[in-house]
Amino acid sequence: MIKRLYDWTLDKAEHPKALWILAAFSFAESSFFPIPPDVLLIPMVLAAPTRAWRIAFVCSIASVFGGLFGYYIGYALFDTVGQPIIDLYNMQEKFSWFQAKYNEFGAIIVALAGFTPIPYKVFTIASGLTHLDLTTFIIASALSRAARFFLVAALLWKFGVPIRTFIEKRLGMLALLFFALLIGSFVALKYI
Repeated sequence: MIKRLYDWTLDKAEHPKALWILAAFSFAESSFFPIPPDVLLIPMVLAAPTRAWRIAFVCSIASVFGGLFGYYIGYALFDTVGQPIIDLYNMQEKFSWFQAKYNEFGAIIVALAGFTPIPYKVFTIASGLTHLDLTTFIIASALSRAARFFLVAALLWKFGVPIRTFIEKRLGMLALLFFALLIGSFVALKYI
């Protein structure tokens, strides 16, 4: 099944709507969807290395807009859902402390989450929840997401054929490793 999905993605990479699909996937991942856009980005760049920079650009921009939607989710739903819970448990002081600490290091937190495989959406929502400065959020998101996706695209563009051969020979193992890292990131977030 993974091999069929991989082959399908490679075949569709040249399709006129491939960038739109990647954009939608990247947008959704930054706000609510659990699977990172790399699963589409990598095969698309491998299939069309001459379009690597365009693919990385679209992925980056869509991810930042998706991050803004995640920010909005945290910002808009807090008043209706979060605040009553904090009031019910009389945790206003603790939340104020959390918010101050998060906002003190918000640019670093968002930049790290945007560049690493840690689920970025958790931090986009938390940024809205704590009312992190929007300009800081946008700049940290744009720099980290672009750095991540352009790095992936550059490596694939430079070493495409050997990497493609490596991926195709070890697709099952790499998929398993990818899902282990994804699940591990969620578990680590729960206990950090």
